[in-house]
Amino acid sequence: MKLESPKVTLDKSAEDAFNFLSDVKNFKSLMPENISKFEVLDDDKFLFALKGMPEIILKKKESTPHNKIVLGAAGGKIDFSLTGSITETEANKSEVKLTFEGQFNAMMAMMIKGPISKFIETLATNMPNAISTVA
Repeated sequence: MKLESPKVTLDKSAEDAFNFLSDVKNFKSLMPENISKFEVLDDDKFLFALKGMPEIILKKKESTPHNKIVLGAAGGKIDFSLTGSITETEANKSEVKLTFEGQFNAMMAMMIKGPISKFIETLATNMPNAISTVA
């Protein structure tokens, strides 16, 4: 299953966007309002839970400076990745798109498609505001 967020335009360079997404503690400012738990576990790992959903641990798996950040499930029953693709559009402007990918059986995919789509859309939508509050 592959789900993509809409592209968001940031008034920051690709480097600034990359640095923001590289710091896992910044994901707290991107989370939806129905978050019930957020905890940084490590420099490259955090745990979060949305109301009514199980806790999920994400770990930074891969990064390509100023272009891409890949977070993946750290343990748990499901394996998936969340990729932030960053494109510099002009000086101090960039676009970011989030892509969620995972292998799920048909029943699981049907159940999680809606909530995951809404989740990554919320992360992307919150990004312009969140990144502007960080120096």
